[in-house]
Formats: sequence, structure tokens, C-alpha cells
Amino acid sequence: MHAESEAARLGLPSYVWRFGQDRRLALIAKYAPLEGRRILDAGCGVGMFVQKLQRSSAEVYGVELDAERAVEAGRESPGIACASVERLPFPDDTFDAVLSHEVLEHVADDRRAVAEAVRVLRPGGRLLVFVPNRWWLFETHGVYWRGHYHFGNVPLVGYLPNLLRDRLAPHVRAYTRGGLLRLFAGLPCRLIVHTVIFPGYDKLTSRQPRLGNGLRRLTYLMEGTPFRWLGLSHFLVVEKAPH
Repeated sequence: MHAESEAARLGLPSYVWRFGQDRRLALIAKYAPLEGRRILDAGCGVGMFVQKLQRSSAEVYGVELDAERAVEAGRESPGIACASVERLPFPDDTFDAVLSHEVLEHVADDRRAVAEAVRVLRPGGRLLVFVPNRWWLFETHGVYWRGHYHFGNVPLVGYLPNLLRDRLAPHVRAYTRGGLLRLFAGLPCRLIVHTVIFPGYDKLTSRQPRLGNGLRRLTYLMEGTPFRWLGLSHFLVVEKAPH
């Protein structure tokens, strides 16, 4: 039960690189210069994005709170530190880009984590954030029911009133547009892009290719319409202002 609780609290890292991650990596590369830049993955898990980003730069670093995951990430990438994203072990103005990939929903203080990411950015550097969307049809992090954690996708949890939603999923946040933007209020940065993306449907496509590919075509078209706000994850990019 302890292992299940830790998985619920910290989230489960990706161990397999698939189409969905490739799509997110392409978004990262579109909005942040990577070649030869100093990059931080804040909350890197087992280092999947760190390894991919190393194709663009020799200076890619990662921070991970869970010691076992940090050790695993460090086997492939030397620049991994075991530390909290709410207290990054780096000086001000260190990085050209900081990635926060599905991390803020798990931390104790998401506002502080965002402020730390902005602090360690150089002026003109960019923070790239992926977090769960409150209006996605499923709670992908499982729920607690009658004192037990149940792993898996649970429908419509995000549509419940906050009191009920937080009782079922006290271990993880899901963000509205306004809720995510409020994290950046008063910080020395400007908004570059804020949208919502749909999932990669990787598992579904591996089992039912026609259905999975059909959902990709349909929902990726929706990303160009107001229906994008029903997607899986927010994607937000901010740029640090000059001193």
C-alpha cells in the first residue's frame, strides 16, 4: 500500500518513449532554442526527456525528488541531481530553457516551483510547462475510494465540484486556464503561448490502429478550435524578462 501511495503522490514516470512524447518534444523544440543551450528538466523522473534533449545540447541537467528515479536517470545522464523543484540547487540565471513536464500537479507548492523555475532562467530564457487539464474527460492519476487508492483512468472526476473532486483525487491537481495562469502572477516573465493538447493515444493505437489513428486525426484538428480546451494537458511557455 505504501508503494501505491507513493506512486499516487509522485506520479508514474514514463519508461517507454512513444509517439506522444515525440509530439511533445517537437513542441518544446518549436518554442525554445535548444541547440547548444543549457537546459534543465525540473522533475525529470527516470530521465527520458533528458536523454532526448541531449541530442541537441551537451548541457542538459535534471532534478528529481525520488532518489531511486534520480539514480536510474543518472545511469544514462551525468547531470542529474536528487532535489526538489521547489528548491532548485542552482544559482539565479543559470539556464536557457527549463522544462516542467507533468510535475506541478504533484508538488506541495506549485507556485513556489514555478517561481524557482523562473529564478534559474537567464533573461530571455523560456519555461515550458505541461500539466493536466481539469476539463479532460478522465482523471488519469487514479482516485481514492473508501480509503484505498485505485489506479487507472476514472471518468468525469474533473467535472465534479472542488469539494468532491479533491476528496477523490487529493494527491494530484488538475488546472483550469485561469488557475494555471495565476501561478505566474507577479513573476518577471511574459506569456509566449498557452494552449491545450490531446493525448498520443499510444496504447490504444497499438491495440486498435484504425481507432487510435482516427482519434488522433479528429482531436488534433480540434486543437485548432475552442474545443482544444477539453484536451488532456495544458502546454504553456513563458519567457523571463530582462533584469
